[in-house]
Amino acid sequence: MIPSDTKSRTRTALRSGGLAAGALIASTMLTPAAMAQDGTLRAVMHSSLRVMDPIETTAHITRNHAYMIYDVLIAQDEDFKPQPQMAEFEVSDDEQTYTFTLRDGLEFHDGEPVRPADVIASLERWMDNDSGGQLIADATESLEAEGDDTIVWSLSEPFGPFLETVSKQSAVPPFIMPEYLVEQMEAGEVEKHIGSGPFVFNHDEFSPGERVVYERNEDYVPRDEPASWKAGGKVVNVERVVWESMPDAQTAINALAAGEIDYIETVDTDLLPILESEPGVETEVRDPLGYQTMGRMNWMHPPFDDERIRRAALLAMSQEDVLATMMGDPEYYDLCGSIFGCGTPLEHEAGAESLLEGGDPEAARELLEEAGYDGTPIVLMAPTDVSTLDDQPVVAAEALRNAGFEVDMQPMDWQSVVNRRASMDSPQDGDGWNMFFTNWQLPEIADPLINPMLNARGEDGWFGWPDDPELMDLRQDFIEAQSREEQVEIAHAIQEHALDVVNYVPLGQYYPVQARRDNIEGMLQSPVVVFWGVEKTE
Repeated sequence: MIPSDTKSRTRTALRSGGLAAGALIASTMLTPAAMAQDGTLRAVMHSSLRVMDPIETTAHITRNHAYMIYDVLIAQDEDFKPQPQMAEFEVSDDEQTYTFTLRDGLEFHDGEPVRPADVIASLERWMDNDSGGQLIADATESLEAEGDDTIVWSLSEPFGPFLETVSKQSAVPPFIMPEYLVEQMEAGEVEKHIGSGPFVFNHDEFSPGERVVYERNEDYVPRDEPASWKAGGKVVNVERVVWESMPDAQTAINALAAGEIDYIETVDTDLLPILESEPGVETEVRDPLGYQTMGRMNWMHPPFDDERIRRAALLAMSQEDVLATMMGDPEYYDLCGSIFGCGTPLEHEAGAESLLEGGDPEAARELLEEAGYDGTPIVLMAPTDVSTLDDQPVVAAEALRNAGFEVDMQPMDWQSVVNRRASMDSPQDGDGWNMFFTNWQLPEIADPLINPMLNARGEDGWFGWPDDPELMDLRQDFIEAQSREEQVEIAHAIQEHALDVVNYVPLGQYYPVQARRDNIEGMLQSPVVVFWGVEKTE
């Protein structure tokens, strides 16, 4: 793992030379002093925002947007412990009944009170779509309102990780929405995005893919506890937060150096030396847990409907090649073969030997010959506008070709990948695909229930749609385990099975670096970027 002193250290810039010459349209932007006074925090996120439904997609930018305007029933703190958020909770002695009581004063942005009916509609839709939620749905006997402020969730049998699953911070948290908005989301006919969270979405200033504006929710009542990850008091100290889209990394760095923006979520490591020479700028590893980067194959269509060909693709790849190209500096990445991430309680690397050792293209070629691979091109979606996703397809395409695959790499922006990966069409005859790459924060994948890729329900699973009853049985065993030791043993069996059938290809861990003006204070060290608790001083 990356050394703790590296994770925690902050690099404060010393000026060495001018970036100002390339700075972004300064004539149309406020000066840094004026920006501090106007109460607006301007940020460049890792991707532009176009997909708005946080239950239908696992895209991180959509989830980040949802945390701005929605709230959750319960949330995990930095110790991974479920805490009350919108509701207090009680658990029955037999662990089959969970009672949630909404706290006073909860209102949606349109002034309507949050009702049990809104919570129930939101939770039911979440259970239909989320990997862990589907498993809870299988065990749910009833989900009902009791009076004006209480929800009673009854299970047919104990579900050990229930609170941990409902309180998870990603990939698909159970955000609470008005009942009518849940219905509109289902129909794809949303009029306004209304939540009860600490920020209000400004519909008038929204420009899809270019600009998103949030305003402080003046009626939001934070909890009294200190903020800790997604739990505790969400105290907003700025008037507005504006996400500006700047796909060109150099443009974003110039703008930060000139004080035209306040924050960049992810900085290319090869550009860090530029910011380290700028006064008033600080860079830091945002999340010491890091991310896993991975490749996902489509089980529905040739050639990856054949397990042997999926295994050949895994054998063709090398973690070191991917990570070195992606991050450059080995200070910011680690080889890791665990599908649950390294440094987590369930870490186990069985089955990943070739990935850790640089790949085995000869073995891959032999498997392709054994499987009778007919040269069907691999349609590989390649995003071009996200710095942490544009290298993996290029490196993988070369590795696959070296092993004997035909590869059709198709460049597109990330939001197009997000939309297209939902298509079940044939890659050759329609708008389908064979492979894409994505990244997960470790809390999103650290156990078999929250890890979306391990949802093996076929068409009801996550993109790639593996139909794997054996894996589903192992996940159920994990739920029913009577001890932590038993859970660990089952998780190791899941690791071995998942890499044997090639559920997906884990390609190692990396540690993104964020950058901010030094007058931006109070940012939580959280896997998910949040803007409550942040202060902007003059």
